[in-house]
Amino acid sequence: MAEQPKGRLVDVELDDTIGRATPDVEHERNVAIFDLIEENVFNPAGAPENGRFKLKLSLVDKRLVFDIRNEADEPLVTHILSLTPFRKVIKDYFMICDSYYEAIRSATPQQIEAIDMGRRGIHNDGSTTLMERLKGKIDVDLDTARRLFTLICVLQWRN
Repeated sequence: MAEQPKGRLVDVELDDTIGRATPDVEHERNVAIFDLIEENVFNPAGAPENGRFKLKLSLVDKRLVFDIRNEADEPLVTHILSLTPFRKVIKDYFMICDSYYEAIRSATPQQIEAIDMGRRGIHNDGSTTLMERLKGKIDVDLDTARRLFTLICVLQWRN
C-alpha cells in the first residue's frame, strides 16, 4: 500500500478581529494551536505533496474560512464552509464544556470523568463532521480534525 503524502501545517492563525475570549477559552486555543503545529496531517487538494502550509481560520458572514498559504505566505486556496452543519454539535459542545468547567470546581472525580467522556464524544462528532465537510478539499487525519474543531469552537466562543 502506497504511503499518503504528508503535507503539514507549520503555522496557524485565528482571525484576531473577533476579540479576546475568557482565559479558559484562550488556554484551549493556545493548546490546540501548539498541538496542531507539533503534529498534523494537512493535504489541500492540488497542493504540492509533502507541502508545508500556513492556515488562517476566520469567520466571515457566519461562514468558516480556511485561508491556506504556502510557507512563503503566498495564497494557495481559500475554502469557505457553511457553519450550519456544525451548529448543533457546537451548541452541545459549549453546553457540556460549561458543565465540565463547573464540575471541576465542585464535583467528584467520577462525575468529572463522566462529563469529560461526554465532552470528548461530542468533540469527536464535530471532528468527524469537519472531516466530512473537508473531503475533496483538504485531507486531514482525526487528530488534526479534532484540533481544528477546537479552534472552530474558539472562534464561535469569541463571536
